[in-house]
Amino acid sequence: MREGYTLWQIAAMRFLLALAVLAAAGPVAYAEPAPHEFIDDAKALLVVGACADGTPPDTIKPELVAAHCKKVREVQDKYKTSWVAKADAFFVTNVPKTVPKTVVYPFAGGDLSTALTVYPDADEITTLSLEPAGDPRALAKLSPKELKPALGVVEKELASLYRASYSVTMNMIGAMRAGALPTQLIFSLSALSIHGYEPVSLKYFKLTKDGDIQYLTDDDLATIDKIKNVGKRNQQLASMELVFRKIGSKKTQIYRHLLANLDDQHLKADPSALTHLEKKGTVAGMTKAASYLLSFTNFATMRKYIIDHVTWMVSDTTGLPPKYGTAAGFEYETWGIFEKSNMDAGADVTPQWRALFKEQPKRPLDFRFGYPEGKTYKGHLAIMRKKA
Repeated sequence: MREGYTLWQIAAMRFLLALAVLAAAGPVAYAEPAPHEFIDDAKALLVVGACADGTPPDTIKPELVAAHCKKVREVQDKYKTSWVAKADAFFVTNVPKTVPKTVVYPFAGGDLSTALTVYPDADEITTLSLEPAGDPRALAKLSPKELKPALGVVEKELASLYRASYSVTMNMIGAMRAGALPTQLIFSLSALSIHGYEPVSLKYFKLTKDGDIQYLTDDDLATIDKIKNVGKRNQQLASMELVFRKIGSKKTQIYRHLLANLDDQHLKADPSALTHLEKKGTVAGMTKAASYLLSFTNFATMRKYIIDHVTWMVSDTTGLPPKYGTAAGFEYETWGIFEKSNMDAGADVTPQWRALFKEQPKRPLDFRFGYPEGKTYKGHLAIMRKKA
């Protein structure tokens, strides 16, 4: 004890000194829980579900994978020669190098492959649809008896997508929302394999009310795993972030899929998806096989987002209708043939699309992009760009 100071006084001075040190150091930073990394699950699904080269996990019978992948690879190979090769050649020529490297694709279903065909060098691709990405850990939980029919669903839906160049909505309800395997994720991994990319990271997330990404953690998964219903569990594992790169390249690219209902009522009730998109600023866009939703009165919010943020976009006639785009300062360039829509939902907007195609030079298109034309069943598309 120093002369002239009591023990109590010394203790008090030490306490005040400690407070001063803490104040100078600033607020205490507490580490956020780390996002759960699913890359090992993704790599297993890449081989078993999407049929990329590799060795399946030891717990899965090789003959089951071989039978599944024989069918899937036949469809993938045909798709690469009959669609990808033609579409690649077209878009390499017709997509300007100056388009934004951030891409938004609403009403996309499981169609990362088309996005990579149009925008292979995009820094970031975001798709939105009603389908969840699904639980990437499902593969490890299925018995051989359960796995065989689950792979059969994947085979069927991949074949439908690659043969028609779009997915049927009613098929996706069962395959993706309540699928025993994460069909949406497997579609995305198949797209990476077809186009020569490899996955680097897979995380899942939810959006905050401000549209920011909040990754799922181990604690989140512990809560989700208490849900026994597969469909409900898939809904909790709905939005994913898949980081990937060209095989042999160091440059990484980001693909995010968001589960979101894009009609006015849902976006008003929960604007987080719209806010997330708006934070991206100016983007390139695309859509196809979107059931003509962008022509409906109850999708005005999504139309306005496209008008305000997209500078270059490709679509079939389910894209932004000419009466909205032209009034907002866009110009259109049409390819292929269009006389009528292939479904009743497009009847109201058919006359303006028909007039647009009729007034423009005939530009042949030798592949389908989304829905076929309703009379000839041939392909058509429209490029929409903001006037300078």
